[in-house]
Formats: sequence, structure tokens, C-alpha cells
Amino acid sequence: MLKFKYIVITLLFSALAHSGPIIYVNQVGFAPKSPKVAIIGVKDNLNSDATFDLIDTTTNKTVFIGFVGKAQKVDDWKLGELYYKADFSSFQKTGNYKISIQIADQIYESANFSIEEDILAKRTISSIVHYYNKQRANTPEELEADKNMLLFGSTKRVDVHGGWCDASGDVSKYMSHLAYANFVSPQQTPLVTWSLINTSEAIPEKLTQWKIKDSLDNEAIWGADYLMRCLSDEDYFYMIVFSYFDKNPSARRIVGLKANSVTTNEYQSAFREGGGMAIASLARISQWKKYGDFTSKQYLDGAKRAYAHLLANNTKYDDDGKENIIDNYCALMAATELWIATNDDFYQEEARKWAHALEGKMTDKGWFKTNETDRPFWHAADAGLPIVALTRYLKKEKNNDEIKAAKNVIKKALEYNLAVTNNVENPFGYARQTFLFENKLKDGFFIPHENETGWWWQGENARLASLATAAIEGAKIISFQKNDTEKKSLDQYASQQLSWILGCNPYSVCFLYQFGEKNVPYMHSNYGHGSEKGGISNGITGKEGNPDGSGIDFKMDVDGNDEWRWTEQWIPHSAWFLQAITALAENKN
Repeated sequence: MLKFKYIVITLLFSALAHSGPIIYVNQVGFAPKSPKVAIIGVKDNLNSDATFDLIDTTTNKTVFIGFVGKAQKVDDWKLGELYYKADFSSFQKTGNYKISIQIADQIYESANFSIEEDILAKRTISSIVHYYNKQRANTPEELEADKNMLLFGSTKRVDVHGGWCDASGDVSKYMSHLAYANFVSPQQTPLVTWSLINTSEAIPEKLTQWKIKDSLDNEAIWGADYLMRCLSDEDYFYMIVFSYFDKNPSARRIVGLKANSVTTNEYQSAFREGGGMAIASLARISQWKKYGDFTSKQYLDGAKRAYAHLLANNTKYDDDGKENIIDNYCALMAATELWIATNDDFYQEEARKWAHALEGKMTDKGWFKTNETDRPFWHAADAGLPIVALTRYLKKEKNNDEIKAAKNVIKKALEYNLAVTNNVENPFGYARQTFLFENKLKDGFFIPHENETGWWWQGENARLASLATAAIEGAKIISFQKNDTEKKSLDQYASQQLSWILGCNPYSVCFLYQFGEKNVPYMHSNYGHGSEKGGISNGITGKEGNPDGSGIDFKMDVDGNDEWRWTEQWIPHSAWFLQAITALAENKN
């Protein structure tokens, strides 16, 4: 019966992706003054004077009528649809709505959504905190194994209990899980911790009003305590607690990880392998004077020790022995938080050093280089983190020359993000990127499937939310010309990334679990873990089988093979979404 249910769901979503007309819309909602765009997908051209209606679902009355935009198509996706924008940004009245369009004698309607102040933060943060609470590695089996964890290739055992399971299908715990590939390392557990801390500090009054601050703070402290346990007596962080996908908890080990789950004793975290963001989290939370199993002083001392250790040893832990842009922005975040926490001139100079390193990676075209070669920086999860690190640094920096240099980097990066996204017809506004494929520069919607990992590619909802965060935070600190046209473009860019995650995508899937009208199926994992409300699935990818990431794909396979690429919840997605919606809410303070 369950298999039959999955087959029906798969066929339903396949039909949704290729039938029409369909109105694609953010299935949660919009703030009153935010950009508001739905997309109408049809097989044939609409009349030149075609209009859409905004319907109040309480009264069932039309409250706004707008003309649809011009027809667009996304040649790369080959979905056979024309897309029209239904822009109702000028409508600002709070309430519950849907979009309607009449074609011939047939009326087509969208999913329901709402317009409300701070809607995304107000409606979703409590669920995101719930998600992380349920992802805690705190079952009796996990706690018993993790309190006496064996290091790979050693007889030494350490206590690394706590933290969060990485995904709805993986109960391992990662600082970063693709270290061997050098150029694509994602920030995982430390990013979640820093994101929770950031939200608590950015919008405390609103969190208190919504009765979620204490729970969110407790979750942040839970993350910080885990990071402290992962700080070895030699002052590096243990990178991975790996389950080997074995139901037996005694199989768990502290490991380094290569492709195909090959494990090693290279478990020391470099700046880019979770170390930098772990330091940043501990330094930042040390200022709370509120703690769990460790004191504020221990958090700060741990951050200092780890930073000093990585200054001396980082390239030993980088798999290729060379620092690259990921080291730069993670170390910048670490040095910045230590500078903020201590006001020490040493960390001031360190933060400036790493900011200059990022400046040196910026090209004339506006994209960052990954290293000293011409390989562009692209990232499936943390594409916005270089900008976010610089905006955090500018919260402390007072030197005008340093401020000007950092703002220039941010401005160029944001202008590039807009340009590469809009250099083709792109009605959904999906954030595009530049990458190197077969030694040639290529712009595309999705990351290349043929990359340095040898196997890893998946949906990019974390990347979208990170770029939305970068656009929102960056727009707060740089000046604009042309009557704020660029500011409005960044607002729409950010809005469309979040709307894509929330259902305004060619498959009409809301990837925020138990929100909207259409979600992915439940995924279960060991020790009772699995999909949870507030978790976000990986999302949509380039076409399977296309090494350059071209085309478009979304699958919910029933054979248990690769559906994780699309449907699995992963902790960085909700962490970046949390940062983005926090930045929006903070923007209105």
C-alpha cells in the first residue's frame, strides 16, 4: 500500500511539472511591502491584454486586477511551457488570498497564501526551532555511543554527545562532509549554531513577543556545547561523527571522510571544514553570559585556542595543503566574532587580513575566484556566505578605508548575482551562477553534477536562501544609484529565492515541510529520526545525467536509491532560510 501511495504521489508531481495552465506561487505568503510575484505557466500564448485576479479567500471577492507580463520561456529546462509574471507588489492589504486567471471559459486558481507583516519569521521560526530540537542526537542509543566515541584508527575515546543529526536520512553529525573535494565544503553543524545565535541577537523583541526566544536560545546553546565537546585537547575540532549508515550505534566513529563513505583518521577541521564557523559560534555566544554545560569563559577560551591552533596548522588540515576562498570567509567570520567579543587589536588585524583575502578573490566581472586559478567560486549551500561574512565584519569595522574596500567587494558581488541571474529569460528569478566546466566558463541555473566530489550533487535550497540573505544584508549597507532601482532588484531577487523554496517553482512543491499545499513524502531514519515540520528538503536540480547541471529535474523515486538528492531534509537549508527571514524581519526594526 505504501509503495502504491508513493507511485501515485510521483505520478502526481510528474503531471504537475508538465501540465498547464498552472499558477505557481509562494504557498506561505508575503510581507505587505515586499515584492509579490506569481508565475502563470501555459502551453500557448495568452492574449496581449490578459489579466489576473487577486481573490480574497475570506470573501471570495476580487481585490486586485493586474495585467500579466510578457511571455517568457526557459529554454534550458525544456519543460514546454510559457511563463507569465503576475506581479501584485503594489497590493499591501493584509489577509488571505489566491491568484485566479480565466483562460477561454476555464478558471484556474493558485494555492492559497497570506499577506502579513513579518509573515515568514512569525509563522516559521517556531517550526524551525522545533525541527532542530527533533534533530538532536539525544536518543539513549546516540547518547550512550557518543559519550564514549572511538577515534578512527586509534584506541582513544572521547565524549562528543549532543549536536544534531545531519539529515532526515542520515544520523551522522558533520562539521563539514566534503572536505576531500577542497572547493565545495559546506558548513553544517557550526552554521546551524551561528544562525540560531544570529537570530536571537537580531530580533530578540519579536522572538519574545512570539514566545519562541527561550526555546531558540536553548537550541543555540545545545549547538555550542556540542562544538565544545568536539574541541580536542589538542585544540582542533573533530570533524565528523559517522554512523556508516549502520543501525548499530556502536558502529559510530570520529572520522575524516572521502568519497563513497571511505573513512580515514583525517578528522581535524580546517577553517573551511567547519573550524572557522565553530570558532565564530563559540566567540559570539560567549557574550550572552548564558550557557549550558560550559561557561561563557570556556566558550571564549575555546574559540581563542582553536583560532590560534588553526593559524599554525590550517594548511595541514586542508586536504590539498592550500587555503582557498572557503578558508578565507570562514576565517573572516571567526576573526570577526573574536574581535567583537574581545575588542583585541590582534583579532582586528586578523579580520582585516581575511577581508583583504576575499577582496583579492574578486574578479573584474564580479564573481569570486576559488583560489589562485581561474576557477570561479560556486557553492551548492553557502554561495552567499562570503558576502554575509563581510557584512558581519562591517558591523565592527570603523576604519573608512577598510569599510570602503569591503563595501566595494559586496557591491560588485551583488551586481554580478543580479547580472548572471538576469542574462537569460528567467521568470522565476532563480539565482544563476558561473562555473568552470570542461575548462570553459559557463553560466547555469544549477551546479555542475560533474565536480570535484566525484558524486555529490543535490537540490540547492540552502544556496538560494544564502544568496537571499546576502542580498538582504548587503543591501542594508551599500549605497545605490538610479533611484533605488538596484535596491528594488535585490529585494525581488531575495524574494524570488524564498518563494521558490516555498512553492513558486515549476513543480509547485513547498519544500518547507508541513507548510503550503504540496510537500515531499516523509523520510525516516535511524533512532526514530526523520522528516520534521520546519525542515527543508534539498529541492530541484539540473537534469540527472547532464554533467554540466543543465536541464531541470525533481524526483521522488520509490526504489530507495537517489531520492535523497531531491527530497531529503538537510540542516543547512533551514539554517540559511532562518538567516534570510531574520534579515527580513530585522530590516523592519
